[in-house]
Amino acid sequence: MTIEIGQKVPDIEMKDSGGNKVKLTDYAGKHIVLYFYPKDSTPGCTTEACSFRDNQQSFADLDAVIIGVSPDSEESHQKFKEKHDLPFTLLVDDEHELAESFGVWKLKKKPDREYWGNERSTFIIDKNGVVQKEFREVKVDGHTDEALTFIRENLN
Repeated sequence: MTIEIGQKVPDIEMKDSGGNKVKLTDYAGKHIVLYFYPKDSTPGCTTEACSFRDNQQSFADLDAVIIGVSPDSEESHQKFKEKHDLPFTLLVDDEHELAESFGVWKLKKKPDREYWGNERSTFIIDKNGVVQKEFREVKVDGHTDEALTFIRENLN
């Protein structure tokens, strides 16, 4: 079943880039900007991550944490974080359990092949762990501002 607006986030335990076990429920009391992206170190994903990085303080000022999720390994996430000085958590969703629970694990089609991967999507979760907003099929340009504006106007 896909998580929808108004529902609580699932209590799925995952590892972060440092091998620590993390659940979304660990962040109770903070807003969460949960963003799913296809792959570390690819152009669109790097641009998106750096935009969240550059606006991290603005999110922190609104009592929000940023969490990125992709199927990449701990090692890949750690390299990605170090290379781009990313100050937020990246979760390893190698079994795509979290992506499937949010309905973002999709069959993608290119002219020469089909494959499964994360659809670029962001979910805004309130301090009680309830999904308040979803942005699906995200276009990277301007997206960070959309997320900030939603939190500023609706959750604070």
